[in-house]
Amino acid sequence: MDYSKAASEVLDCIGGKDNVISAAHCATRLRLVIADNKKVNKDALENATGVQGVFEAQGQLQIIFGTGTVNKVYDQFIAQSGAAAVSKDEAKAQAAQKGNWFQRAIKTLGDIFVPIIPAIVASGFLMGIMESLKFMINNGFITLDSTSSLFVFADLFSNVAYTFLPILIAFSAARVFGGNPFLGAVIGMIMLHPNLQNAWTVATEGVHTYQEVFFGLYKVPLVGYQGHVIPVIIAVWLMSFIEKKLHKVVPPMFDLFVTPLVSVFVTGYLTLAAIGPVFTTVENFVINGVQWLIAIPFGIGSFIMGGLYATTVVSGIHHMYTIIDLGQLSAYGVTYWLPLASAANVAQGGAALAVAIKTKNKKLKSMALPASLSAFMGITEPAIFGVNLRFVRPFIAASIGAACGALYASVVGLGATGTGVTGIFGILLHLHHPIQYILTIGIATGVAFVISWILGIPEEKDQKKTAPVQEEKPAVAAPQGDIALVSPLSGEAVSLEETNDPAFMAGALGKGVAVKPAENRIIAPCDATVSAVMGHAVGLECDNGAELLIHVGVDTVNLEGKYFTGHVQEGQRVKAGDLLLEFDSAEIQKAGYPVITPVIVTNTEKFASVEPSFGTVQAGKDTVLTLK
Repeated sequence: MDYSKAASEVLDCIGGKDNVISAAHCATRLRLVIADNKKVNKDALENATGVQGVFEAQGQLQIIFGTGTVNKVYDQFIAQSGAAAVSKDEAKAQAAQKGNWFQRAIKTLGDIFVPIIPAIVASGFLMGIMESLKFMINNGFITLDSTSSLFVFADLFSNVAYTFLPILIAFSAARVFGGNPFLGAVIGMIMLHPNLQNAWTVATEGVHTYQEVFFGLYKVPLVGYQGHVIPVIIAVWLMSFIEKKLHKVVPPMFDLFVTPLVSVFVTGYLTLAAIGPVFTTVENFVINGVQWLIAIPFGIGSFIMGGLYATTVVSGIHHMYTIIDLGQLSAYGVTYWLPLASAANVAQGGAALAVAIKTKNKKLKSMALPASLSAFMGITEPAIFGVNLRFVRPFIAASIGAACGALYASVVGLGATGTGVTGIFGILLHLHHPIQYILTIGIATGVAFVISWILGIPEEKDQKKTAPVQEEKPAVAAPQGDIALVSPLSGEAVSLEETNDPAFMAGALGKGVAVKPAENRIIAPCDATVSAVMGHAVGLECDNGAELLIHVGVDTVNLEGKYFTGHVQEGQRVKAGDLLLEFDSAEIQKAGYPVITPVIVTNTEKFASVEPSFGTVQAGKDTVLTLK
């Protein structure tokens, strides 16, 4: 392949060298921070020499070239563009600073809520199950001992994440704002202190006690902040600001006790005296406004929001929807917003499924089908960015399907008992009205599929060319018979869906499997030549004809090789069982990165099929991929 030509075409497609802020690369992708994304011609970029896929993630334009190619294209790109060659951490930091204050605020909300979603999901699922059991017991559908320890404890556990939600949010927010997470948790505890009246009793009992503040300037209600979100975030931001300032001015010998004391006391007082009452009013205004929109007669408001939902995902605004979900759960006991999100997500899957079935392009089919299945599970990025938005018409079809599903959900008053999960598994949050939920996602999927099928995709895009074969590589004879590839590491083999990475999930790099490691070592699964070494990843050209990428973790490129120890070099010959790489999974996870390891066949197109095997696997012994 002509690497200079590839770099030149990329440069032309992204609007020239003046539109590049910085460039970096990982084992498979050229990562660019772009000044003006509107100048990027994605259609042309996807057809550029050697490009295997294009994604936008983490504020970066990520262009997939594959192992052994991306570093050479990167060198030519830097030479031609004169762009700043930066580390992955620096590129990520620059990307985070892009956009206006609103975009940065939305990203911050996402950074706060993503880590606590598992806790919210666990409580939401359990709440849905318990509410369904109580309904069936009270109506005589089942006989169950509701006094048993199993039932009583499950009921006790079901709402714990929502009861202490401000503490979870405060801890996570302090980490994002650069404060001490444990001091943040203390602020959350202050807002839930048992001496404050429980906020959920105010509607029926009124406010019990008021307290004068600021030397009698005015009074505030002594009410807790159960179920609130915005006041907690603002309070912890203030605490983090105060704490960081004090660290700079307080002498080290006094810092240990002066800084925490002043930070907590000042923030706590201001929170109960001003921040809490003011921003609770703001939050209630937002929640009531959304509920008013959803409650517009005949489901008109939900129809509009369902149709626009995917567009907000593209822009990143959807990160703020957790606030709406949690606010509605606090106010109404259910969230009417989540069913709209479910309808929008499965509609993307329905539209992508139509593309997968109808297209004759094998590469597009292999990308669209797993992307569709991912959307049905509630993860839409592969379907949106990899298929629907790329061809526009399926995206329009999905938006119409989402609007129709949201319309039905609104008309029947469908609400979820929790948040964090949409798609097929979202039914666990709708066990009190399962039929209405099934009809909601059925309508959204069906309408999106039919319209996407009718509209089709532009023929010239459907016939998108594949990346050219590198000319300097000798031709490899087609393998005879099936190839069984054993696992390069011990652990649990699972679907690539579980990586939550758009490129891996959509198959843009090739088909494969992911392994959740039980040991901290990677070995060669077969005799091969090392084609790429990137600290966190190893590329192999196997003697059996397969080309492999073993990529430890997701986004671990940002660690710049920290916690990884390589044992091979590019161009080195290795035998099956040779040690390739060691890593410290505990430290990687502490740094905030998952260690799930994709094993990708990057020359998937050379085979009739690549079939994964799931379950517990031992390195060098158990088959994880069968190449037909």
